[in-house]
Amino acid sequence: MNQAADTKALDDLIARRLDEILPRKLAELKANKTPSMTIIATKGTLDWAYPPFILASTASALGWEVSVFFTFYGLQLLKKDLGDLKISPLGNPGMPMKMPFGPDWFKSVNWNIPNAVQAVLPGFESFATTLMKRTITNKGVAGVEELRQACIEGGVNLIGCQMTVDLFGYTPEDFIPEVKEYCGAATFLPMAKDADVSLFI
Repeated sequence: MNQAADTKALDDLIARRLDEILPRKLAELKANKTPSMTIIATKGTLDWAYPPFILASTASALGWEVSVFFTFYGLQLLKKDLGDLKISPLGNPGMPMKMPFGPDWFKSVNWNIPNAVQAVLPGFESFATTLMKRTITNKGVAGVEELRQACIEGGVNLIGCQMTVDLFGYTPEDFIPEVKEYCGAATFLPMAKDADVSLFI
């Protein structure tokens, strides 16, 4: 009976001590934990290149651990040459065209061009891309190459989707050497599950 009483007293003491210590230890672990973020980048146009690279480079500058999984058309953003990225205003109602040149009243007009015109006007996509690039330059916004380099220098894990690489007939030589690895969803999903922030772009 004494042994049972001693065991119960010890269990009670341990429970009390855990109640005292555990919240403090959990708070310490949380305070010392490095935040993490995963991003799935699925789009490969000039305008859609900005969100993953801006978010990833900013988070890495804040000391976060960041991994970006480039899949389907997002793989375009890992190619060695980003100079051929275009924008596609067709079917993008959230993208009014603003002119990056001319007097202020002209530059302030939102040129909402109907899809029917965009679809049949030869060279419209190239024209829109030129306007976007000029606007980026005029406003002093960093280029996509510069943002990608900031990600590389910040230690962002750039990951290519192996299934998409195989699907489109790419090889690792088509992409920048800083790509950390090529893997599938089964490898990336556990990273996303454990991340503090997960985004799909």
